[in-house]
Order: sequence, then structure tokens, then C-alpha cells
Amino acid sequence: MNTITTRMGMFPSRLEAWKQARAFIEGFCEGAGTKRPSCLKLCLVIEELFLNTVKHGHRGGSDAPVWVSLAADGDEVALTYEDRAPPFNPFARATRELLEALVDTRREGGLGVLLAHGLTESAEYSYIFGRNRISLKLAN
Repeated sequence: MNTITTRMGMFPSRLEAWKQARAFIEGFCEGAGTKRPSCLKLCLVIEELFLNTVKHGHRGGSDAPVWVSLAADGDEVALTYEDRAPPFNPFARATRELLEALVDTRREGGLGVLLAHGLTESAEYSYIFGRNRISLKLAN
């Protein structure tokens, strides 16, 4: 029987809150026995989502909350990331094609969501109750 470890955190949509969010993630990884490479991927994925919320969703920051919910069951880590920024599906086909086109034309920025998506086993987006909800699964 696998033990499932879960943890939920809430952070303001501000750059200075990332340090607190990262400590939350690292604490989860330690408590859940998540392997170091998986924890690093998890931190990178959440950092990309968080920075996109702050920079683009809230145009530089807001006190609006970001919710991060994590669950580990041994082989897999499930992440649910929610924010109250305007609706935006980072996994929409048109958005992915646009971001992929940026690889050759931009020197910096715009590729974090693609990178984050590439590190996960599965990704889903929904907009529900005024929140963007991104659900991801990573191998542990």
C-alpha cells in the first residue's frame, strides 16, 4: 500500500513570494521522499508558472493568491496550480504553435511554459470558478 503525501500552499502573486513558494515545494519534496531530480523539475515547472502569473497575468504583481497543491504517491507527483489571473490556457494548440515559433525568433522569454510542459507526464488546463487551473503529473 502506497502512502500519499499531500500539501497545499497559497502565495501572493508577487516576485518576492517566490522564495517562500520554493521553500514550500522543497519542504514537500523532503517530507514526501521525492527524488532530488524530480524535486528540481517540480521547482522549475512551478517557477515558470508562478513567474508567468506575476509578469503576464497580473502585469508585475498582485496580492491575488496563487494556490499550489502537491501530492506524491511514490511513482508520481501530481501538481495543481491555480491563479486568479485572466483566463489563459498555456497548452492550447494555437498557443503552443506560437511559442514553438518563438524558438527561432526570440532570444529571451516566452519558452518557459514549453519547457515546463516538456518536463511533465501529463498536463491539463481548465478555467473554473474564476481561476486558471493547471494540473500536471511528473514521474518521481
